Amino acid sequence: MSILDKTQIGNSVKINLELSKDRLTKEIIDAINVSSVCKISGFRITDGKGIGVILKLSNGKEQWFFEDEIDLLDENGNVIKKIKKINEENSLIFDILKNLKYENKNKVSQLLNPINFFLWLVVSFRDIF
Repeated sequence: MSILDKTQIGNSVKINLELSKDRLTKEIIDAINVSSVCKISGFRITDGKGIGVILKLSNGKEQWFFEDEIDLLDENGNVIKKIKKINEENSLIFDILKNLKYENKNKVSQLLNPINFFLWLVVSFRDIF
């Protein structure tokens, strides 16, 4: 579900500064430190796939943010929790694969071992999903 389905222009959001700090100017960071709660003034296509939001900051300037850099607020000013994908939240296999590591093998006997090949294959597919 897109941010467009959950909110509209004029709604309040809270900026997560830790996720966007590296690309912002000092002036914008100072305005966010004054108040991280801002109003949506528009939407913007970010990379052909995602939707970003244009926010009006406490200093009156506007700045755009990626959808994942903000938290939506309800009418009372409380953060609306983001819903995780079902397969990430409930899957024991996903938790195991997330912590799985593969070290490059140097010996021919290690390279030909089917278990090592399977481990490499699983770790490689994890990066795709």
